[in-house]
Amino acid sequence: MKAAVPSTVGRLVSLRTCLQTCCGISLVALGLMLSWPAAAEVKTVRLLCEAVYLPARTVWSREVELEHNEQALTAVRIDGVSVYAFSVNGTLVLTSMDNERIQIDTAAQTWHSDFRGLAQSQGRCERIR
Repeated sequence: MKAAVPSTVGRLVSLRTCLQTCCGISLVALGLMLSWPAAAEVKTVRLLCEAVYLPARTVWSREVELEHNEQALTAVRIDGVSVYAFSVNGTLVLTSMDNERIQIDTAAQTWHSDFRGLAQSQGRCERIR
C-alpha cells in the first residue's frame, strides 16, 4: 500500500495551523513581515578633532563617529565611547560626556566644549576614512 502524499493545500493549512498555534502569527501578519521594507542603511562619518583645552593649553585629539541613516542621526561615539544622549540643532550636534558639554558643528567642522565653566576647548575637525 502506497503512502498518501499530502497536497499543497494540506501543507499550507498545516503551516498556517503551526504558525497560529506555535507563534501566534497569522498568514496576513507573516505576509506583512516579509513585505516590510528593510531598514535604511546606516552610514558612519568619522571626524578627527584637534581640540585645544584652556587654561592648560593642551591639545587633545578626539575621534568622533556619527552614525546616520537617510532620515536622522542615530548614534554618536566620542573616542570609541557611545554617548548617552545627543541632540541635533541644524548642523550642530550637542552632547555631553563626563561633565564635558560638547558641540560639534558638522558644517564648519569645529569642536567646542566646556567643563562646567572650569575649562574650555575649541578646535577644528577633519573628516577621516
